[in-house]
Amino acid sequence: MLTLTVVGCSGSASGPGSPASCYLVQATAGGAVYSLVLDLGPGAFGPLTRHVAAAEVDAIGFSHLHADHCGDFGSFHVAAHYGPGAPFRAELLGPAGTAARLGRMYEVDLADVDDFAARWPAREWQPEQRLGPLTVRTVRVRHPVEAYAVRVELAGRSLVYTGDTAWCEPLVELATGADVLLCEAGHPTGVAATPGVHLTPAEAAELARRAGVGTLVLTHVSPWFDAGAFRAEAEQLLGREVLLARPGVRLAVGGHR
Repeated sequence: MLTLTVVGCSGSASGPGSPASCYLVQATAGGAVYSLVLDLGPGAFGPLTRHVAAAEVDAIGFSHLHADHCGDFGSFHVAAHYGPGAPFRAELLGPAGTAARLGRMYEVDLADVDDFAARWPAREWQPEQRLGPLTVRTVRVRHPVEAYAVRVELAGRSLVYTGDTAWCEPLVELATGADVLLCEAGHPTGVAATPGVHLTPAEAAELARRAGVGTLVLTHVSPWFDAGAFRAEAEQLLGREVLLARPGVRLAVGGHR
């Protein structure tokens, strides 16, 4: 069984009703549960522990290193040293320089950053890797910093998380045939934006259509935008129901077709 739990989904900043980006993907295989956290944005650590104990997180993958996607790792670090079950570790994955970036956010004295990074080594994303029972594939996407979309697969079931990205063709290939597409819609359609940053609701719908995905879930809507309007636009263009990420929403991945 493969499940997705939305921990935080607010785009660009935490909001009054949601932490910033954080998603819990759990695989149940052979009686064991493997827990992969995708992104850990500001305000997400506390709500994450409603769904899984920090000591039971197996891996944390960062789509990119903007603060709204990794800013609460310091809280995880503290829990790993002083909280229930401490000391414990989780495997970290992300773009180049992930460990140093996390250290710079946490350490006041830059001289301590190397020590922090040594305590939390991070693997760079590869086109394909195994994480417990999961096969995880990634592609580099279009964003102002090094950023990745992530595809998680288990026993024929698949979830794709776009991370933050503007339109790019590798994303279509990665998402093709996915059961669930967790897709950012960070900018309104038809409003001038800085090129190469975010998808619009219209582009999210087009991605879902071209990739032939099962369920489209919109996420990363900034708290100052109308998420309901974004969803309605995507539904109209896609011609079927579109889900909106909300904290606490839990989806079974696959088995619906």
